[in-house]
Amino acid sequence: MSEKLVEIDGGMMEGGGQILRNALAFSALLKKPIRIFNIRAGRSTPGLRPQHLSGVNVVRDITNGRLIGAEVGSTEITFYPGDITGGKYIADPGTAGSIMLLFQVSFPCAVFADKPTEFCFRGGTNADMAPQIDETLMVFKPIVEPFGVKFSCEIKKRGYYPKGGGEAIFKIEPCHSTLQPIEILEPGNVVGIDGRSFVAGVLPIKVAHGMADAACRSLRSTFRNININVERVKEPAHLAVGNGSGIALVAKTETGCLIGGAALGKRGVAAEEVGEKAAKQLVDAVMSGACIDTFTQDQLVIFMALAKGKSQVRISSPTLHTKTAIFVAELMTDTRHRRGTEKCRTSLTINCIKHKYREIHKIS
Repeated sequence: MSEKLVEIDGGMMEGGGQILRNALAFSALLKKPIRIFNIRAGRSTPGLRPQHLSGVNVVRDITNGRLIGAEVGSTEITFYPGDITGGKYIADPGTAGSIMLLFQVSFPCAVFADKPTEFCFRGGTNADMAPQIDETLMVFKPIVEPFGVKFSCEIKKRGYYPKGGGEAIFKIEPCHSTLQPIEILEPGNVVGIDGRSFVAGVLPIKVAHGMADAACRSLRSTFRNININVERVKEPAHLAVGNGSGIALVAKTETGCLIGGAALGKRGVAAEEVGEKAAKQLVDAVMSGACIDTFTQDQLVIFMALAKGKSQVRISSPTLHTKTAIFVAELMTDTRHRRGTEKCRTSLTINCIKHKYREIHKIS
């Protein structure tokens, strides 16, 4: 392991938790110790919150690493990673913090563990400012699997703001090899749209119907003669904590692309407005000519950087989160990215120049 600390300003670019998560994952995978300062400087409450601290501690545990300065409110941490070791791990921030953000920081590490890994994450399954667990399973999972990664998820209990209380079990198989590059460049025509509209707690099923019906009306105005199937669900009381609602949609194209759109219900916001918001996200992404939506593109960058060879994905335009992910990848690795524009569409190319699995993991 290199003893030279990589210094990272957590207030750069989007200035939130993504810099922290991506930098920690790369640190663990490349065995590069890091010092991150100005953590979440771009947020109204800077520093580590309970959810971020839980994620940091999971990476420490799975790598048998050493952390300095990690506590709620910390704006600076130093991390010395050790060997990535599979097994069973638990993370519970004790809040409604997003389970999916815990997954984001730990999943890349587990892919390169020495044996299968099982994470038990607790908190919010469907939280604001984070991917819904439904989006991850419907959209992200099938897109990321061609890299050569495999994981499963069992949702034990749904959890919503402000109580949290959700629980999900993730099982990740180690790849035991290099990740394979991907190429997703042809969007194709939409051939079908699926979705899930849900309510929990005291909210009646008619709210789920309201979101789903509004989304379907909005989608049919753009996608005529396309099969649209949105499941409407009232979560059983024993399988959900708190009151919550939301909708997740995924469009499937003739070339195999999966493009998502999602929205969460909020107090004072009509169910119809929530459904229309999710539908608009999906329509905007499809009409942009992209092969993936804006909320998936930044999640792929770390895997594109770790794959052996050149990966290419057609996107609409890089979001600030995507630019941040690229910034961290280039800082921590020997990867380079290139943007190529064609007919107002952007091709995000990430070429892993010197990355070698054997160098990182010392596999004989």
